[in-house]
Amino acid sequence: MTEASARPARLDDAVDAAIVREISLDARATLSHLSERVGLSVSAVQSRLRRLEARGIVRGYRPVLDAEALGRPLAAFVEITPLDPAQPDNAPELLAHLTAIEACHSIAGDAAYMLFVRVPTPRDLEELIRDIRAAAHVNTRTTIVLQTFFEARPIEPADFPA
Repeated sequence: MTEASARPARLDDAVDAAIVREISLDARATLSHLSERVGLSVSAVQSRLRRLEARGIVRGYRPVLDAEALGRPLAAFVEITPLDPAQPDNAPELLAHLTAIEACHSIAGDAAYMLFVRVPTPRDLEELIRDIRAAAHVNTRTTIVLQTFFEARPIEPADFPA
C-alpha cells in the first residue's frame, strides 16, 4: 500500500462539500434539487456524486426509522471488556450475528468496545446482555437511554483543499 492510498478519500472542493452537505441533510434530494443548491447542471452534479460514491466518501443512503414504531423502543449502550486481557481482540466478529446490536465502536478507556443496542423490552435487553457475554466472553456495563434529543445528525464536511 502506498502512502497516498493509505490516506482516506477527501473532498476536492467547495462544490463537493456542498453536495455532501445537501445529501447529508436529505438523502432523497433529487439531482435537480442538488443542481439548484450547488449551482451546477444536473449532469455535472450526477457526475460528481458518482465520483464521491466511487471514492467511498458517499457510502450509501439510508432511511431514518422510528425504532419505537418498529417495536424496539428500548435503547442502551453496552460497554464490553474481555474477561481475559490476553484473549483475541475479535469481539466484533463474535457479536456480528446479534442483530439487536446497531453499532459497535472500538473505544479508549477501561472498556474495549461500546455497543449501541435496541430491543423491545427490559427482558429482551437482559437476554441480549447474556448473549453478548456468552458469545464474546466479556464483562458488560449497561446504560439505558431514557430519551434521545438528537442522533444521526448530518455530518458537516471539515476543511478541504481549495
